[in-house]
Amino acid sequence: MKIKFSHISTGFIAVFIGYASAAAIIFQAATSAGASQEQITSWFWALGIGMGVSTISLSWHFKQPIVTAWSTPGAALLVTSLQDVTVGQAVAAFMLCSALITLVGLLGLLGLLGWFDKLLSQIPTAIASAMLAGVLLQFGLGIFTALLDEWLLVVVMLAVYIIAKVHWGHYLIPGILGIAILLSALTGKLDTSMMEFGLSTPTFISPDFQWLTLVSVGIPLFIVTMASQNLPGFAVLKANGYQVNASRIITVTGLTGLILAPLGGFAFNLAALTGAICMSDNADKDPKLRYLAAIAMGVFYLLAGVFAASFVSLFTLVPSAVVMTLAGLALMPTLCRCLMNALVDSTDKEPALMAFLLTASGINLLGIASAFWGLLLGMICYWLQQKRMAVA
Repeated sequence: MKIKFSHISTGFIAVFIGYASAAAIIFQAATSAGASQEQITSWFWALGIGMGVSTISLSWHFKQPIVTAWSTPGAALLVTSLQDVTVGQAVAAFMLCSALITLVGLLGLLGLLGWFDKLLSQIPTAIASAMLAGVLLQFGLGIFTALLDEWLLVVVMLAVYIIAKVHWGHYLIPGILGIAILLSALTGKLDTSMMEFGLSTPTFISPDFQWLTLVSVGIPLFIVTMASQNLPGFAVLKANGYQVNASRIITVTGLTGLILAPLGGFAFNLAALTGAICMSDNADKDPKLRYLAAIAMGVFYLLAGVFAASFVSLFTLVPSAVVMTLAGLALMPTLCRCLMNALVDSTDKEPALMAFLLTASGINLLGIASAFWGLLLGMICYWLQQKRMAVA
């Protein structure tokens, strides 16, 4: 086992994109609950430590790139649902959500409720790939929509990607980030006003169990996390050729949430977007060694937790257009591979296309993101097609 620069750079890029794209939502969610500055810092401490420990332990144990993350759709849900809720009541709801996730995992391990593993085994690779392609399409398109905000930065980043792709190899994405930061500084677009330095400390928040909050916040958070995060996350693993024990992973993420909920860790789940980054060719040409990129990402997660305030402020330096473009370029090889996998089998093409189109639409129904609905539609079309073929 040898750690390569590509493992470290991919891990950092994945964390950079994950935090830069969603940290503001979590800050809003904590603010909605009336959290103090110390408590908000504790939220990011708990999330960083939880994601770091779970990502490293799971990736090392399975020798596969198993990346955990906070629930971004869950955080978006919390922004509105925590407005009339105290921080203590919010923590109690987080604990219920994590308890339900743990219960699903444990029942699966005991063979009493293995529906999640069974469901995953029934998803064809073509449909899983189509769903992931639908998610990643938005990031690919984001490269060009970002032109409207920062055309010079985006054009330079895109030009470097096209010209240097063959020659720079694993240094390509880190190199593009470095050039973007330098160009941002030269054009006066580097915002250092929010930078902070120093260690962060956790703050214990005593849970306040109110049944109305538990039902109205905890249960929706559980549903959104399982449907919008865990299910697509496992589909991403399958789309990239990795087979895992879903119940074990769900149990670990649930227990992590139970332990860290009083410190602000609202929900932990399998990652889709950042996980896909660690499963790409940029991480390692050998799929069997890509778990090392996930472990490197876990280390950066830990650093993000220990230096929570400093790490979050780091991502406010560059314009959002840089983050959007960097994500699109980093995910380009994965998007290309997913589109190929989705359409390679003539029998699965139409169900896969349905899954791709609905996921790419970005619609949100009943508080659940389009990835779940795209996967569901693709599976319905696939099952109906299989029945027609059996009758014929």
